Amino acid sequence: MSISQVIDLTLSAICITLVSIMNAIDIKGLIKTYKNGVKALNGINLEVKEGDFFALLGSNGAGKTTIISILTSIVTKTSGEVKVFGYDLDNETNLVKQSIGVVPQEFNISIFEKVQDIVINQAGYYGMPLKEATKQTEFILKKLDLWEKRDQISKNLSGGMKRRLMIARALVHNPRLLILDEPTAGVDVELRYGMWQYLNELNAQGTTILLTTHYLEEVEQLCKNAAIIKQGEIIKNDSVKNLVNSLDSETYIVNIEKMTTPLKLIDGFTVTNIGDDKLEIDIKKGQYMNSLVKQLDANGIQVINIQPKENRLEKLFLNILSK
Repeated sequence: MSISQVIDLTLSAICITLVSIMNAIDIKGLIKTYKNGVKALNGINLEVKEGDFFALLGSNGAGKTTIISILTSIVTKTSGEVKVFGYDLDNETNLVKQSIGVVPQEFNISIFEKVQDIVINQAGYYGMPLKEATKQTEFILKKLDLWEKRDQISKNLSGGMKRRLMIARALVHNPRLLILDEPTAGVDVELRYGMWQYLNELNAQGTTILLTTHYLEEVEQLCKNAAIIKQGEIIKNDSVKNLVNSLDSETYIVNIEKMTTPLKLIDGFTVTNIGDDKLEIDIKKGQYMNSLVKQLDANGIQVINIQPKENRLEKLFLNILSK
């Protein structure tokens, strides 16, 4: 092997390594101050790894939408550095835009255009040839169960179908990063679960996803990592698993066979009797469900099922924001 071939192989290995550790989003010192003096972002630092399914959480007005608007060039930042897959937002704006597909909170589709035309036209904005755009549109609409509606004008779609149409439009140019700003608002439960399945498939295929949502159960079901933003600052950034595990206790509803005798004390657990066939039980960190079930069984109480009383991440979210 010649020296030049060795050099080529070395450079290729370096490039592969760099790609494998690349951040999909790399934000440093991001500040946004509006003309009226409102400081929406106060020095945000945020990294989202390529291939991650990342949740950005916070109350209304916390700064989530401002971050998304800056990433998508709708809003101009005051200062700071923003990169998407290594592309600098200031100097490589078009490359950043080509890397992103975004589903905004509000419906912004043409209500008098046909479903298929909306998606095909979006592909055209990215320079995709008509034949390729038509084929890609068919694939995505079928994936999102919209193919049968392809010839309807969007005005006649239900709210859930409009939301899925916006996702189809965002995906038609095969973006490496998909930004979802409350994508399941107004979507019924069955459709929501269907969208979750498709988003999981996209992520498994390598698409990086940034999600904001008020349905915090989505975060537990979909996301690997999450950041919580409050008043323009990141106050928590960790894996979803670690965030949930940081809770001191959890409250469960335990459905049981109807009791015929008074409930005795369950050692180490706080138990509230909320009916003849239902208990509310607090389980603290370090306590185990098996111990609880054994004690209930020893009291002659047969457990039918156990389920969390509240969303664990929501409880954590509210605790953090209240500090």
